[in-house]
Amino acid sequence: MQKRKVLIMGAAGRDFHNFNLVYRDNPQYEVVAFTATQIPDIEDRKYPPKLAGKLYPKGIPIWAEDELVQIIKKHKIDETVFSYSDVSYEYVMHRAALVLSAGADFRLLGKKGTMLKSKLPVIAVCAARTGSGKSQTTRKVCQILKEFGKKATVIRHPMPYGNLSEQICQRYAKLSDLDKYKCTIEEREEYEPHIERGNIVYAGVDYGVILKEAEKESEILVWDGGNNDLPFYHPDLHITVLDPLRPGDEITYFPGEANLISADVLIINKVDSAGLENIEEVRGNIKEANPKAVIIEAASPIFLDKPELIKDKEVLVIEDGPTLTHGGMTYGAGIVAAEKFGAKEIIDPRPYAIGSLKETYRKYSHIGALLPAMGYSKKQISELQRIINSVKCDSVIIATPIDLRRVLKINKPSVRVRYELQEIGKPDLKEVLKEFIKK
Repeated sequence: MQKRKVLIMGAAGRDFHNFNLVYRDNPQYEVVAFTATQIPDIEDRKYPPKLAGKLYPKGIPIWAEDELVQIIKKHKIDETVFSYSDVSYEYVMHRAALVLSAGADFRLLGKKGTMLKSKLPVIAVCAARTGSGKSQTTRKVCQILKEFGKKATVIRHPMPYGNLSEQICQRYAKLSDLDKYKCTIEEREEYEPHIERGNIVYAGVDYGVILKEAEKESEILVWDGGNNDLPFYHPDLHITVLDPLRPGDEITYFPGEANLISADVLIINKVDSAGLENIEEVRGNIKEANPKAVIIEAASPIFLDKPELIKDKEVLVIEDGPTLTHGGMTYGAGIVAAEKFGAKEIIDPRPYAIGSLKETYRKYSHIGALLPAMGYSKKQISELQRIINSVKCDSVIIATPIDLRRVLKINKPSVRVRYELQEIGKPDLKEVLKEFIKK
């Protein structure tokens, strides 16, 4: 039987996982290439032979998605597999139209072929959109499990932006591991808050290998999702976080709606800052999509270390990068802090933008007078530092999940904004997890 030629569209994460589970060592298919988008500078690499398996002794090339139609036509692709997340349904179908017009089938892979089964209980924390509050929810789940005397290990959705051969299976237990694995700012933002709380985190590229390693030292596994993607492991308890600041997105973004429908527990976050009308819209969508789910309401209150550096000051606000870019938000905790604590003025960093950050502002034109903490490479981290130090302001508000001062040298006073999940009323996560453990 003739092999079907496959192209996998991705963003350095779900694409590799789909390959590993469905196509690696499968003689029915020939994966010609991966394409890459969303994340800067992840194309023009290879999925290495060490990961690609015996059918691909030279590895598999990774090309820019901009060349999608040309690749399909040139290599006579039979099947194109869409394998990344946090995009609108309109966006997905535009890509489908391109693929179909070029002559290939357009495919989405489902749970059955892409979820691994663990011998341990798995709690999955996912979201309807990037920036909904998934990370602080995962931290809260881990904290409660500790209080119940359970040894939980976090497995994080992949962010393999470096040397893939060296990122097959990574274990993070101390802050020095962040340097050991040459983590980008994006990776640090997810791992550092867990490490500070004593949580062990696994991540990497091969989630079969990762699962076996994590199971050796755990009682319960906590899947810490990325973007609004589905879990890589079959969850025994599926928690999905919804964002009423973007009402309606929970039913119009891929694959966030699948998380909405699949969830056992739905957390409506940010109820302290969202309007009642928006919250009710989200509740109405829950009623239509998943009326049996347990609903928890929560807030994401902010905590500052030096509020005096904001009052009556001209400030530069740095927000979480992915939340602003493909997450589509126009502001985050930093802007909230600036307004709440009486900043004199929020200084616009866009006139100071250079290099890849200039391109970020061009591509994501909704981003206003704030600086997204983009740090996917050493070059980009250097550009970020140069912009911060060039902006004329009194102080810098750092509203990223990590303390940027650990990786950047900032030449002016800075204040850090943290945010954590705080449930409002009942039921809450403690009740849900107590019942889960009992079962």
